[in-house]
Amino acid sequence: MIVNRNYFYSLLLLLSFSFSDLIAQVPEHAKPATTNINQNGCPCIFQDNRVLFTVNAPEATKVQLDLGQLYDMSKNDKGVWSVITNPQVPGFHYYSLVIDGYKFADPASESFYGTGRMASAIDIPEDGVDFYNIKDVPHGDIRSQVYFSKTTGTWRNINIYTPPGYDKNPNKDYPVLYIQHGGGEDERGWAVQGKTNFILDNLIAEGKATPMIVAIPNGNATKPGVNARGYNDEAMAVFKEELFENIIPFVENNYRVKSNAANRAISGLSMGGGQSFFTGLRNTDVFDYVGVFSTGLFGGIREQASFNAEAVIPGILTNPKSFNDNLKLFYISVGEQDNRIDPTKKMVETFKNKGLHVEFASFPGDHEWQVWRKSLHDFAQRLFK
Repeated sequence: MIVNRNYFYSLLLLLSFSFSDLIAQVPEHAKPATTNINQNGCPCIFQDNRVLFTVNAPEATKVQLDLGQLYDMSKNDKGVWSVITNPQVPGFHYYSLVIDGYKFADPASESFYGTGRMASAIDIPEDGVDFYNIKDVPHGDIRSQVYFSKTTGTWRNINIYTPPGYDKNPNKDYPVLYIQHGGGEDERGWAVQGKTNFILDNLIAEGKATPMIVAIPNGNATKPGVNARGYNDEAMAVFKEELFENIIPFVENNYRVKSNAANRAISGLSMGGGQSFFTGLRNTDVFDYVGVFSTGLFGGIREQASFNAEAVIPGILTNPKSFNDNLKLFYISVGEQDNRIDPTKKMVETFKNKGLHVEFASFPGDHEWQVWRKSLHDFAQRLFK
């Protein structure tokens, strides 16, 4: 395709500078999405979870909304395109505007890194679910820091959650949860989309979780000459090296933490769930708590047709007692509409039939953040007790 650069840049300028002209009046029985840049405009969520999207693009000939499903938008006489979607399931959904065949972020939405690129998103609330909302409770901090990785030879970003009162209690040490993001994400995932700080703030205030530090690193570790993608042993070895030789030492040298297995937990979602499975279960002398959320290791995705747990984690089926004795918690969760659920349930049943202690939970939703927020909310309550 030959790109008309003048047209392409005119679209960018249009989307960048016409936002003040496109703020749609909020319809009756609808509320602006919390993910909006302007809380007086749209996208707007109706009571039945249909959503109104608008965009000002008078020169465009075709505009669509890509919200996992493509919706054709209609233009009015002022050049504003709009569409009302079908009811959306609760959760955090990435989307794009497709203008004359090109995908754009929506200038009305905040942007989030989570699909291998920056994208717009909308957070559809769930009735009766507020555990990740900001409440009038003591708040901890998300601290954005950098450390030098000897593994990658680069400076890398890490987010650290410190619980309420951390700076006021200089003589108190804390346990640590190391939590991993999924594919196409980085250290921003759990800190932003995952709402880790608000989940922990609320749980701690309710007395349901032990005050803890949460380390949120970038698990996309690479090393020259090594295939560090997927669930192969090479990739897991690089991740382990990054975690053991760089991330854990950085946390333990810069924060007041209890540095033993009884006070360390590892968990993650999707790709990060696989990393936690490999690294946690292969190193029960380092972690007493292992959480695996929505992993594709056990099947349900094209890349993972079969899985031999005993070959990956020797002894997990033939000597489960060694894991039961060394782990205080082995936890697995998955979304009830996720393609991974049946293989995951089958693997959990196999573990239990062999005598391995494993806690399993499932939550309504597909492979997305509402399930992972609930997984963290559930998992965190079981830690360091």
